[in-house]
Amino acid sequence: MEMISLEKELKGNSYPGRGIVIGRSADGKKAAAAYFIMGRSENSRNRVFVEDGQGIRTQAFDPEKLADPSLIIYAPVRVLGNKTIVTNGDQTDTIYDGLDHQLTFEQSLRSREFEPDAPNYTPRISGVLHVEDGKFSYAMSILKSDNGNPAQCNRYTFAYNNCAAGEGRFIHTYVGDGSPLPSFEGEPKLVEIPDDMDAFADMLWDSLNGDNKVSLFVRYIDIADGSYRTRIINKNK
Repeated sequence: MEMISLEKELKGNSYPGRGIVIGRSADGKKAAAAYFIMGRSENSRNRVFVEDGQGIRTQAFDPEKLADPSLIIYAPVRVLGNKTIVTNGDQTDTIYDGLDHQLTFEQSLRSREFEPDAPNYTPRISGVLHVEDGKFSYAMSILKSDNGNPAQCNRYTFAYNNCAAGEGRFIHTYVGDGSPLPSFEGEPKLVEIPDDMDAFADMLWDSLNGDNKVSLFVRYIDIADGSYRTRIINKNK
């Protein structure tokens, strides 16, 4: 697979929706995770990321303008021991509970499917990073309708072991803007992961469409000892 420029990919798509990037820094020392949200409606744009223990959650920037919390208020990031879970919905909790009961990442998601937001049927995208004893692996998942047909849920899981330094994968919800919104297609895209977390976060934020971007989370985890550093950027301040 050819490595693409994540910057060009984001700048060339006015509405990738929500996106997850997972990979390994160029020096091989850090496991990297990023998650961003975008919005077209006032309700979707009325959000911020806030820290919640070792993870984060979304909350309304202006509570009085919150119309429907069902698909926009959730915990995108939770940590269970040496595993960091990143998703675009409340399936974060489903994965957390499943892993906590000895299910695999894939098994944990079998009870879930795409979002019930007809006619878009937004895919549920998820990732889990496993950092233990100086080793790093990760997996990603997408649950989507069958070409817009909600009668069938198509489930795809991608697992990455012995992750190469400087490489990561990018998965997002929509191919681009539209009505209905067209779902992501294919396997996660191969992208570059730099050593500098702040530069990576700035590039991601600056590359997202200025009207539609809402919030960004980036975390780098030290593979040797599990310590981490987090950065959150919110458009609403």
